[in-house]
Amino acid sequence: MQRAPAADEGRGKATADAKGNTAMPTINTDKVCFIVVKARELESEDEGMEADASNATDDNFVSVMTEDAFDTVRDEIASFIEAMDEDEQAELVALAWVGRGDFSANDWDEAVRQARERHAGPTSAYLLGIPLLASHLEDGLGEFGESCALYAADRQ
Repeated sequence: MQRAPAADEGRGKATADAKGNTAMPTINTDKVCFIVVKARELESEDEGMEADASNATDDNFVSVMTEDAFDTVRDEIASFIEAMDEDEQAELVALAWVGRGDFSANDWDEAVRQARERHAGPTSAYLLGIPLLASHLEDGLGEFGESCALYAADRQ
C-alpha cells in the first residue's frame, strides 16, 4: 500500500535557481508523485467489470480494478488534494498545465497566478476531470528536472 506524504513534509526545489532566474515549483515532489501513482490506478480501472471477471477478448485477463475500488481510490486522491494548502493546490494545477503544454516552465509564475485566479470549486474535482492527469503531472515535473522514478522504486 502506498503511503501518502504527510502534509507537513518538506517542500521540493527552491523557488529559483542559483542565479535567481527561473521560478520553480515548491510543492513536495513526493506529494505530486503520490497523486501520479493513484491517478494511474484510476486510469487502469476496468469500468463495468465484476471483480475477477474474465475479459471477453482475453480469457486469461483478470480485472485490474473494479468500480467499487475506483470510488475508493478517487476519494483518496480527492481527500489528499483537498488537504493541501492553497499554494500547493495552485502549484499542482499549474504543474498539470505545464505538463499539458498550456504553459512552459519559463511561465511558471504566470501559470501559478492563473491557477489561483481561476480557482472555482474543489481543486480535486477539477484535476480529476483532466484526462491523462498522471501523464500531465509527470511531464510537468520533467520540465523542471524532477521525476517520479525514485518515488516509484522506493515504494516497491
